[in-house]
Parts: sequence; C-alpha cells; structure tokens
Amino acid sequence: MVSVGSNFFHNVTLPCTLWFFDKGKKNTKRKDKVLFLDVREIYKQIDRAHREFTDKDIEYIANIVKLYREEDLDFTNNSKKRITEHFPELKYKDIKGLCKVATIDEIKAQSYSLNPGRYVGVKEAEEEDYIFEEKLAELNDELEILNNEAKDLEEKISFNIKQLLSEG
Repeated sequence: MVSVGSNFFHNVTLPCTLWFFDKGKKNTKRKDKVLFLDVREIYKQIDRAHREFTDKDIEYIANIVKLYREEDLDFTNNSKKRITEHFPELKYKDIKGLCKVATIDEIKAQSYSLNPGRYVGVKEAEEEDYIFEEKLAELNDELEILNNEAKDLEEKISFNIKQLLSEG
C-alpha cells in the first residue's frame, strides 16, 4: 500500500493510495503481512498545481520494497545516499512517517483500514537547535524594524498621493 500525495494527476488534485498485490509472498515469511509506505512528502514540484516522482524517487521507493523483500537493490538513478540515510545497514526496518510492515492482526485491530497513515504514523519532528526565548526576541526585533520601515513607506506613499492630488 503506497500513499501518494495530492496533485499527481492532471485532472484530479486529490491524494491517492496505490495497491500492489504480491502473489509471490504466499509461501514466504511475508505471508500475512502488508508493507505500508507513506510517500506523500516525496515528489518534485512541477508547477503550482502539479507534482511528479523523479526517476530517483521511484528508484528510492522501489528500493524500500526490495529491502523488505530482501532483494538486490538498484542504484541506477543514484538513490543510494537516500537509502543509506534511512537504512544504513541496507536492511529493511520500519521508519516512522515512511514505512511500516503490519500484520493481518494489526490490520484487523484497525477495523481493516488500509490507509498507510494509520500504520506508518507521523515523522518525528527534528529538534530545534536554538533557545526559544532567544529566537522570539530576535524575531521581535526584526518585526520592530519591519514595522518602522512599513510606517516610513506608508508616510512616503501618503505624501506622494497628496502631491499627485494637489498637482491635478
């Protein structure tokens, strides 16, 4: 199950979920398991209303599936760096916000929902490397400067409009 973001189709802006059936897993340890991928954050923005997967994106997603299936990886389109960031040992593992292998029992516990987001979860937020109070003070100082500049511009615009009206 692959959750794809919005704006991937030219006539529909809705997100979609792609289902891939794997008949080859019947007699493997993958039996009774489903790989869920949430790739909504993986795309190239073409224009305001359209997105697409690059060849590198497709290779990266396919390589996650290959890791899960314990197959040889393909790095023809240079996805190795991206794969090794998440899978440094080149072995599949669940990654919050990206991929999760769920059992049939887990799916049953979710009332048989096949929405990848229910299983994959949300990517953990990266820690901020600044002190909030200091950052807030900096932003407040910047806001004061911008407000003063806006006031100056407002006065100039008002003066110019008065000049134009008095000339007419």
